[in-house]
Amino acid sequence: MTLKKGFMAGVLSTALCASAVFGGAAATGSAQAPEKSYLVVFKNENTLPSGYQELIAKAGGKVSDKLEKVGAVEVSSANPDFLTAIKKSSSVQDAGVQKKLYPESPVVEAAFTPEADASADLYNSLQWDIKQVTNNGESWTLPGGTGKSVDGNDIVVGVIDTGIDYTHPDLKDNYAYGKSFVPGYPDAMDQNSHGTHVAGSIAAKGRTMGVGPDLKVAAYRVFGPTGGAETAHIAEALMTAADDNVDVVNMSLGGYDWFQNPEYATKDTVADVRLFNRAIQYAIKKGVTVVGSAGNNALDISSPGKLSGDDNGATHRSPSSQSMIRVSAGGQLKNLAFYSNYGVGKIDVIAPGGDLGPNYDPATGAGRDNTYLCLATIPGGGYGYKAGTSMAAPKAAALAGVIIAQHGKDKLSPSQVKHIVQSSSVDLFKNGYDGAAGHGLINAVNALK
Repeated sequence: MTLKKGFMAGVLSTALCASAVFGGAAATGSAQAPEKSYLVVFKNENTLPSGYQELIAKAGGKVSDKLEKVGAVEVSSANPDFLTAIKKSSSVQDAGVQKKLYPESPVVEAAFTPEADASADLYNSLQWDIKQVTNNGESWTLPGGTGKSVDGNDIVVGVIDTGIDYTHPDLKDNYAYGKSFVPGYPDAMDQNSHGTHVAGSIAAKGRTMGVGPDLKVAAYRVFGPTGGAETAHIAEALMTAADDNVDVVNMSLGGYDWFQNPEYATKDTVADVRLFNRAIQYAIKKGVTVVGSAGNNALDISSPGKLSGDDNGATHRSPSSQSMIRVSAGGQLKNLAFYSNYGVGKIDVIAPGGDLGPNYDPATGAGRDNTYLCLATIPGGGYGYKAGTSMAAPKAAALAGVIIAQHGKDKLSPSQVKHIVQSSSVDLFKNGYDGAAGHGLINAVNALK
């Protein structure tokens, strides 16, 4: 499979989780070059060097945002030779053109028409996915199982996404707070639907239910109604969530970094990757369990060389830190969803993300059954069907939350939480670990016993 154009323009356009779409290369000549956004990552991972602003200015740039706690800055510059100039400094680890992540249209979604009775229960009739994780609600009878902590402290899952409709009747009582990192949009209100659907899978309590119906959700909005989010803003949201002492962060977003992409020199891609990894490690060191989706391109992401197909270099799923809990998507029949990425060493667990049923033919579109999708909350007080690893990850994030609730806030390290999630999962496919399901299908009852 060739990734140069077919992958970037074709496969990624089908992703439900946010996928990376890369712009053009930095200008290299004209004195009238447009201003561009860059990332400069310094060698010190914990602070910025003295005189960094003067250093940036001397190279023809201006600091537009600083991420001091991970030793990085966002820079705007119209100097076509900015990267060459800044890399001469011995204090600079990496520098490159900043990329953006874009929320993409779902692989699969469908409208839901509610019954005339506005109070009719939807969990019992339609939420097979929540039942699958909770053993038909059995986990809610166990200590911490609803997300209500044994020590009385709120257990908060930060949702780095498009925001949350905090007025939704199924979510408003479990909404902790919201912060926006989208320029021009100070409110964390969801204007897309992706983040509200994710939040509902975690902590809805009403006509629909989440895996942890007494967990709290906090919105860290990084996407506006349209357009993308710079890596620096997503990193800032993640670090802010860590500073706010959230317990879990869900990132149903991601993309791919293609090293030796002809549009970017490898050295100009590394800065973006390094900043993301530093932000993830910052959160984990502060006690945050970080959960991420595996991606929806039906690709084996275990081999960077193979993922690049006929092209040179390596392609990596991003973010994909081994310290995270990385989640593939399964269907109602405990199968690997037709769109889910997979790969040995790249998947930790599988969670229900929905598909279109056993008779669906992806090649022709025939046999589609929407009841195999995942139903959850959407803005405006409504409900909608979606499917993707974006729908699978928040169930693992919610499971992490109820595990923490059973032990008490700040009692378990992220690695301990991850171990419980993995060791309590139900083995699928091959005996033991495999690249499709990781350690197995998440199970809240097993995790809490």
